[in-house]
Amino acid sequence: MSGLVLSVLIPLLPAGAAESIDETTLEKPELAPEVSAALERKQAREQELASLSRDIDVSTDRQAAIAREIRALDRDRETLNSKIISTSDTIKGLETKLTGTERRLRALGENEDAVRLSLIARRDVLAEVLAALQRIGRRPPPALAVRPSDALSAVRSAILLNAVMPELKVETEALAADLEELNRLKTVIAEEKNRLRGDAMRLAEEKSRLELLLSAKRQEHQKSVRVLEEEKERAAALAEKAGSLQELIASLEQEIESAREAAEKSRQASLDAKRQSKRNFDPFADPGRLAPAIPFEEARGQLPQPVSGTLLKDYGQDDEFGSVTEGQSIATRPGSNVTSPADGWVVYSGPFRSFGQLLILNTGDGYHVLLAGMDRIDAELGQFVLTGEPVGVMGATQWASASTFGLGSTQPILYVEFRKDGRAIDPTPWWAHTEEEKARG
Repeated sequence: MSGLVLSVLIPLLPAGAAESIDETTLEKPELAPEVSAALERKQAREQELASLSRDIDVSTDRQAAIAREIRALDRDRETLNSKIISTSDTIKGLETKLTGTERRLRALGENEDAVRLSLIARRDVLAEVLAALQRIGRRPPPALAVRPSDALSAVRSAILLNAVMPELKVETEALAADLEELNRLKTVIAEEKNRLRGDAMRLAEEKSRLELLLSAKRQEHQKSVRVLEEEKERAAALAEKAGSLQELIASLEQEIESAREAAEKSRQASLDAKRQSKRNFDPFADPGRLAPAIPFEEARGQLPQPVSGTLLKDYGQDDEFGSVTEGQSIATRPGSNVTSPADGWVVYSGPFRSFGQLLILNTGDGYHVLLAGMDRIDAELGQFVLTGEPVGVMGATQWASASTFGLGSTQPILYVEFRKDGRAIDPTPWWAHTEEEKARG
């Protein structure tokens, strides 16, 4: 009879179940330490996730191979721009995939903790089930075929087993289900970690490629260093005096030569675009263009967002200062690349009051696009940047500024603002839908 009971109950436990019932599962501490242990495991997972994607370096051999690839490229503007935008799109896609993998790993870790806590909460029942199985194994009921005189003992054992077997079976099945789920979660977590490592390595390689491409472009199209430094110093002085963004933009386009040239080029580009017949083409298809192919107003619904992330606060919402927000705040991954959301000329690049590192693009017809909160800006004064071209890099943590105050996030936050004739406007109508961005590739 003992063999019959064990053959019914033991197979319900999955393979490897014994390994899953570790000391953490069987010990009987107070509830508070259990919760504390779960929190410690959660913190350890968060640190592991951060290190998985942060501490990956591109090997020396791989860096050399990427450098040879860049040197072999045709160094004309069109080829470089095309490669830069393509690489930037790949980076943005990898950052989105990494964020999704990290989100899944966090959810799997929480599920694992929930199963462990369920097992701990039912450890008394687990002990009773295991003790009952052990007692049955040590003192099996007599076999009638061998000792008919023990019929009464056999009947009593049968009555007892009939009373306890259903409950034992239910508890054993529940235990088996939890242990099987625990093993499954461990397997899935291992697979997700391998996927995370692979994507993180690809991201590191693509960022290395992008740095080399941007360096090649700067070498091909670099102004006189002395003139550029003088303009930067003059722009910084104007930023110190300006009391608002509107004042800063106006003073820049009056007093800085490169900003004046940018404003004039954007005005001329708008006039040229308006003279053309009705357009039925992709305005972002030509990587060699030196001016916007269409007026900014006609780009509604076609612009890609400058970074992959989560919208924390939208345009027109109440802020912590009793007013309403004039732009959008987007939480990003640490070190994310920021791309230009539109074709335009750089009229300011540098720090400005509480905005931190600020980039202002003149996109024509009185429109300006502002990007703030970056750790580093890669665009120079007077430079024409293409839609999707990298213009900066986010830092490791949130930049404390008025535009991001009270958002409750430790992630880096990019602040995006659109302006028309000096007044902030809602950027939402200009953003492309995700499917359209993917289709454009």
